[in-house]
Amino acid sequence: MTPTARELLETITGELAPDPGENRLVPLIARGAADRDTLAALALEQRWVIASDRRSFLHLAQRCADRPEAAAFFTALAGGEELAAERLVAFAAACGVDEARAAAHEPLAGCQAYPAYVAWLALNGSPADVVLALHANFAAWGAACATVAGALRRHYGLDDEACGFFDFFAGPAPELRRRAAAAVREGLDAGAVGEELARRHGRLLAAYEALFWHTLWERDRGQED
Repeated sequence: MTPTARELLETITGELAPDPGENRLVPLIARGAADRDTLAALALEQRWVIASDRRSFLHLAQRCADRPEAAAFFTALAGGEELAAERLVAFAAACGVDEARAAAHEPLAGCQAYPAYVAWLALNGSPADVVLALHANFAAWGAACATVAGALRRHYGLDDEACGFFDFFAGPAPELRRRAAAAVREGLDAGAVGEELARRHGRLLAAYEALFWHTLWERDRGQED
């Protein structure tokens, strides 16, 4: 029997859930053991990720002229990136990042592999498949943000405004989930869902997400040498 859109979302999200042991940086932050300069690097890398992802989501929305539900999903994601960018300012400032430092920052290839692949998906992916892959990744990202938000308050003395970026992604997003299900259902009705391709996209996104955190972890460990 063909799965419903919600069943497919839940199945692929469950299959692509990351191994908790893969992410070494989030537990480091959770213990308060990550260097504050690593937190600054996290903020600086996110500036690049957000700007790229926003443009990718807008491009995906533009590709969906005949798929209104998918267009609405990607438009919502682009709007979310705008809000995230606003909230990132306070976190970056709390980490000692000013405009001069931001301008001088050289992005880390391992951190920018994720938005590069999102951009590839924006050009090449079937919209419904991309929805499935992104939805699965957002679950892992949200869990990491929830852990980081708590640790920033407990161990680093950051206030609610400075933690707002992570709070934004950590909370439940029932409306986004509804939009994702509608976009997948639209794709299923059109026969435009490739489940194995969606899984492949999701696996790559998960790998690039892990690389983002691992790159920052390696940077943090390098400062101890």
